[in-house]
Formats: sequence, C-alpha cells, structure tokens
Amino acid sequence: MATMIRTTEEETMKKAPAITCVLLDIGGVLLTNGWDHHARRRAATHFKMAWAEMEDRHHLTFETYEEGKLTLEEYCGRVVFYKKRPFTRAQFRRFMFAQSKPYPEMIELVARLKARHRLKIAVVSNEGRELNAHRIRQFKLGECVDAFISSCFVHVRKPDADIFRLALDIVQVPAQRALYIENTPMFVQIAEGLGIRSILHTDYRSTCAALASFGLQCDEGIIHATG
Repeated sequence: MATMIRTTEEETMKKAPAITCVLLDIGGVLLTNGWDHHARRRAATHFKMAWAEMEDRHHLTFETYEEGKLTLEEYCGRVVFYKKRPFTRAQFRRFMFAQSKPYPEMIELVARLKARHRLKIAVVSNEGRELNAHRIRQFKLGECVDAFISSCFVHVRKPDADIFRLALDIVQVPAQRALYIENTPMFVQIAEGLGIRSILHTDYRSTCAALASFGLQCDEGIIHATG
C-alpha cells in the first residue's frame, strides 16, 4: 500500500510543471517578525509606556505605514511621540530595529536552493519601508533574493491577493511554476487559491521535507539540526 501511495505521489509530481521561482515571506521565515505584538510589549515595558494605549494607536495606523503611506517618523509620532517622552525618537528607533533576529539556517537554505536549482527567489512581505530596508541590509538578504515585493513598495499588503499577482508579474513566472513559503495559514490559502503551490512553514526540517516533495531537494550533507 505504501509503495502504491509513493508511486502516485511521484507520478503527480512528474506531471506538475517544474518550479522555477520560490516566493517567501521574511517575518517568521527568514527572520523574526519585525514589529509584532511581542516586540511592542517589550517596548512598552522597556520605555515604561501604557501598553493598551500604545497598542490601540498602533492598530489604527500600522497598516497605513506598511502600505508605504507613512514614514517611520510619522508612525512613531502617532503611536509614541504624540506626547512628551523621557526618551528620544532615535532611542526608540534603535530599539525597534534591534528586535529583528535572523534564522540563519533558513537564509542558508534559500541560498542553497537558488544555487542548486537555479531558482528565482522573491520576497512577498508586509513591512514598512525603514524596517524593511534595515532588515534587508542588516541580514544581507539581497545576496540570495532577486526581488522584494514589499507592501511598502507596491502599496498593497497581504491578505490582498493582488500582492501575489504583482509578484508573479514582477518575476515573470506563471503561478503553476511558483512555490510560496509562508508561516501564516491564511496567506498560504490565498496563494494556493491563485494556483501557487505553497508550504506552511513551521520549522526548518519540515520545510526541507516539503521542498523535497516538490522536487526541490536540499543538500543533506549540510542540513543543520534545530532545537
């Protein structure tokens, strides 16, 4: 029975068009999230701000920032510096940027896949311009990513399906030849609804196994243990 299932999976994979492009998120896949509720709570504690008030103001304006319609200075002015604070904007900005940490094994994996399978690699992410620029530069993402379809550049953000359509247009790859790696289930479902094969990322090893099922084998000799 197991042999029959494997044979069916192999036949299905052979019939499917070869993947030539990998689309992936940054936050939760290549890096930690840039400015999620955990980071904001740490900021509220560190700078002794009222968490609930800060969070309310954040939710009223952050989507606008991620869509590239506000600068980071304007966002901070609305959320934090709408009244006098005992700390500076520069101090708060440094704290924000310091929340980003890499997942080195995932960055290395993408670089290996790109080289081994000659793939196009493109990021599809919701990020504000200044945070996005810092994260790309700080963690040298441009060395393995060909295009950044960031919400702050294209003025549309997930869950809007148009950001995926834009990504396919930019990389000039049909949906059936693209693969999307994302840690948010809803966004995976939206991509799949457009005909983009997808992986719900939870950890390095399961993503490697999922990639192999799509014909994108990893180099087993340098897979790193996690946890």
